[in-house]
Amino acid sequence: MAETTKKETKFNDIINGEKPVLVDFYTDWCGPCKMMNPILKDLKKSMGDAVNIIKVDAEKNADAAIKYNVRGVPTLILFKNGQILWQQSGVVQAKELEQIINQKIG
Repeated sequence: MAETTKKETKFNDIINGEKPVLVDFYTDWCGPCKMMNPILKDLKKSMGDAVNIIKVDAEKNADAAIKYNVRGVPTLILFKNGQILWQQSGVVQAKELEQIINQKIG
C-alpha cells in the first residue's frame, strides 16, 4: 500500500512541476504502444530538456489511468503545473508532438 502512495506522490510531483511533462500511458501487450518508443526517443532528441517524457503502464497504474480518463492505449497527456494542456489516444508522430507541445507551452 505504501509503495503505491510513493508512486502516486512521485507522479504528482512530476506533473505538477513548471516543466511540461508528456505522459505516455501504455501497456506491454499493445502494438501501437511499442511504436511510440522510437517516436518518443526522437522527440526527446529534438526537444531536449524543454519537456519531460515519462511512460506509465496503464495496467499497473490503473488509478492514474482512470483519473485521467485513459480509455485506450497509447494515450498521451501533456501536463504543466498539474494542468492537462492536451490529451490524445493513438500513435502521434514526433514532429506533430513537437508542434503540439510548442503550441501549448508557447
